[in-house]
Amino acid sequence: MTTVAISEEGWFHPARRPYRFTVLLFVSLLSFGSYFAYDIIGAIAPRLIEELGAQRETVGSFYTMYSIAAILSVFIGGLLIDKLGTRKASMLFSILVLIGAAVVAFAHSIPVLFVGRFLFGAGSEPLIVAQSAILARWFKGKELALSFGIALTVSRLGTLFSFNTGELIASHFGGYSYALWAAVIFCGISLLANVVYIVMDRRGERILQLKEEGAEEKIVLRDIKAFKPSFWYVTLLCVTFYSAIFPFTALSTDFFANKWGIPRIAEASGGFIFQVFNNFFHMFSTAGGISSIIIFASMIFAPFAGQLVDKVGKRATLMIIGSLIMIPSHLVMGLTDIYPVLPMIMLGAAFVLVPAAMWPSVPLIVDKNRVGTAFGLMTTIQNLGLALFPWLNGLLRDATHSYTASMVMFASLGLLGLVFAILLKRADAKEGTGLEGVTAG
Repeated sequence: MTTVAISEEGWFHPARRPYRFTVLLFVSLLSFGSYFAYDIIGAIAPRLIEELGAQRETVGSFYTMYSIAAILSVFIGGLLIDKLGTRKASMLFSILVLIGAAVVAFAHSIPVLFVGRFLFGAGSEPLIVAQSAILARWFKGKELALSFGIALTVSRLGTLFSFNTGELIASHFGGYSYALWAAVIFCGISLLANVVYIVMDRRGERILQLKEEGAEEKIVLRDIKAFKPSFWYVTLLCVTFYSAIFPFTALSTDFFANKWGIPRIAEASGGFIFQVFNNFFHMFSTAGGISSIIIFASMIFAPFAGQLVDKVGKRATLMIIGSLIMIPSHLVMGLTDIYPVLPMIMLGAAFVLVPAAMWPSVPLIVDKNRVGTAFGLMTTIQNLGLALFPWLNGLLRDATHSYTASMVMFASLGLLGLVFAILLKRADAKEGTGLEGVTAG
């Protein structure tokens, strides 16, 4: 029956790869705008401090407000996806992301900016969960791992563009608000991509009778008591690791400009588009570009790291190595005047190794029917750290007038992560969860 339908419809039939991968393109764009908007605050942090009169603590708190909303949304986002379906839920979240970004851009006061970041966070985090459910709907049993990898790469392009163009947009057009409006435009593009996805999904559902996939990240409280010590070690590693990465990048552009005098944009005399390309070309010599090295490294090397984990196993060992790399990376930047590109490349290596080994470990540690709760709980606890440490980073900078104390704090988080990774390896040997082995298939 399917063969007849395909021959009637031609190469762009929903059962064919061109249709499926066109869906993937637009679904991948769902979170491009939100990734850009999330990091635009860090990208233009020096301008926010100068033009808005914000303290570093306040800039860090913009990320805190996002994470508070993200924590709350984990509990209701999955339920909404299951109740409304991926189309309606993703559109709801996309609209909320756009509204939040617009409130931030409209804001002429810090309290209104906080409200915008909260609304933005309430839409952005569940949108990523909805994106995962959509990919499972179209690619389960086909190219699922590839689809997730492509979607994450496109999303992280948003972060890469944010750090490498945010300050340039503000400088070229004359104020930080222009960079915030650029975030609104990109969130609008993501919303339009969602509309195209919905049209294509409706057609695919009608012809292929697609199965609706539920949200993978949702917490069932009764499942929590069944988790083994290895799960809690990997969760604690998750929160300490990510708390030493994203809260650091929230103010890293200001850090690099402040301590090393690194220029915010690369000098160029051409038009705006030429300056954008020039900024990317000189990524290692601008404050925002250096901040983006971590994400750039993960985009390039994460697929290879995933293959490495599949081939050799050694998940707990790789988490130990990644955590170990993080400690000197932060200390070198905090305690020496060594140009930060090398330690940032080291942080990028850690950011490739640890997530590649950590997230695939969860299905090995917990029972299959509790994986959704495990991911939801890990994300919630992770966001607790992402709410606390950007604020602490800014608070320490304002109190000490340098980033030394902040960098020692981030190195300490790396040390804690190392301890949890070692405990995880010991628990794995005791529980026999097979983290160090190679999984079949």
